[in-house]
Amino acid sequence: MTDLPRPDGRATRVAMLVYNDAHADSRVLKTAHSLREAGAEVTILAVSRAHLGYPATAERLPDGVELVRVPEPAFITWVPRLKRTLARVRTQLSARKGGGARPTADSALTADSALTADSALTADSALTVMASPRPAVRGAVLARVLDPVDRLARTAILVHYWVMAVREGRRRLPDVVHANDGNTLVPGRLIARRTGARLVYDSHELWRHRNVRDRPVGKHVEALVERVVVRRADGVITVSPSIARWLQRTYRLRELPTLVRNIPAAGEPTDPAHGRLRQLAGLAPSDQVIAYGGRITTSRGLEETIQALALLPTHVHLVVLGYGDPGYLAQLDRRIEQAGVRDRVHMVGKVAPHEVAGALADADLSIVFVRPTCLSYEYSLPNKLFEAIHAGLPVAAADLPDTREVVERYGVGEIFGLVRPDDDGEVPPSSTDAEAAAMAATMTRILTDPDAYRRAARTAATELTWQHEEESLLALYRRVLRAGPARP
Repeated sequence: MTDLPRPDGRATRVAMLVYNDAHADSRVLKTAHSLREAGAEVTILAVSRAHLGYPATAERLPDGVELVRVPEPAFITWVPRLKRTLARVRTQLSARKGGGARPTADSALTADSALTADSALTADSALTVMASPRPAVRGAVLARVLDPVDRLARTAILVHYWVMAVREGRRRLPDVVHANDGNTLVPGRLIARRTGARLVYDSHELWRHRNVRDRPVGKHVEALVERVVVRRADGVITVSPSIARWLQRTYRLRELPTLVRNIPAAGEPTDPAHGRLRQLAGLAPSDQVIAYGGRITTSRGLEETIQALALLPTHVHLVVLGYGDPGYLAQLDRRIEQAGVRDRVHMVGKVAPHEVAGALADADLSIVFVRPTCLSYEYSLPNKLFEAIHAGLPVAAADLPDTREVVERYGVGEIFGLVRPDDDGEVPPSSTDAEAAAMAATMTRILTDPDAYRRAARTAATELTWQHEEESLLALYRRVLRAGPARP
């Protein structure tokens, strides 16, 4: 019997829109699975990433959810060729000058990189400065020239997804359109209007204040879209109490958005003996392991953790489970070298989302650090916090309001202070040494006596489960489906 009934007795049809390839989006996959288990017919409308191994497809996942990855625009196939051509030109210029090309800090136009909707020809991740007596000047000029191309490409890729998603969504005649994040609100609204479906907005972060580069036009367009569409949505979901309050206050919503945190599903208690970090990193039982799990990128505390690691005994290691952009990884590698901890930092790749907690289980401590460089980060409630709890690990966490509430409520670790960026979004260099010392002191206290935190984490893991969050999700869907005709 379905938990999402319709008067005519047929299954509720749900179209979920997400602007990524969906293979590792644990929140989208869990939401789709929960709706499917409640009796709905669910289709995820994602975008292909052929160069990453996720081509356009229409397939059934093991739980019966339909996954459709719409094709990328044809012009994307030209970008790797352009990059290879530029790389050859760079090599030829270098040979003529008798020297090697010097890459910028964030590496760039490499033959094996490719333009995606999330990482296009940016000055931060796609520029290699050609050999030159003044590489910084040439890099700045090249970045200025390519920036409009990048912005145009990103916009074209997004609009292409909108068109394809609307076409696929309308064909399925959904009862509910579930729009994940602000970049799917436009097609979500269009599908809902044209099919009479209800619209649910699922804000995975504070969309208007997320960590992206300045966009003089785009930020105003996004603000307008969210303001107009969210007020007309039949239901709003988000990931943290602070974001829920911001959405209600900013858009004057009658109801507080439904809180559905991105927490792992309940499972068997993790066993440190079956953890994988020590094996992946080649560490001995006598070594102590600080674990980081998740996206390897800026403002996630990795640079700070490396600086703090240098203050800890040599038997303490940092093991990083996740993936990141090659340009940032190169930058992080230089930071590791400068800190003198080359043999104590281990990048071990990624595992499937449902395997993260088990893989982390043989660590001694999990670091949860998000630098509040934007309001979305200030209000974040990181997935890695709940993954660490499910792994049974003590937590050392940066002092953010929603993170602090969970850590202190369940007694799973300690909070350390962090330096907040100035008005320009920069962290004063003079403050980083004190911050690293505070992090190191917090980690030392936990590593010295972790047992109470471990017990607290195992207890908390029985309450903090996706199954509990699922109850709020399904309750919202039942209200939405009872609400009558879709809003005009």
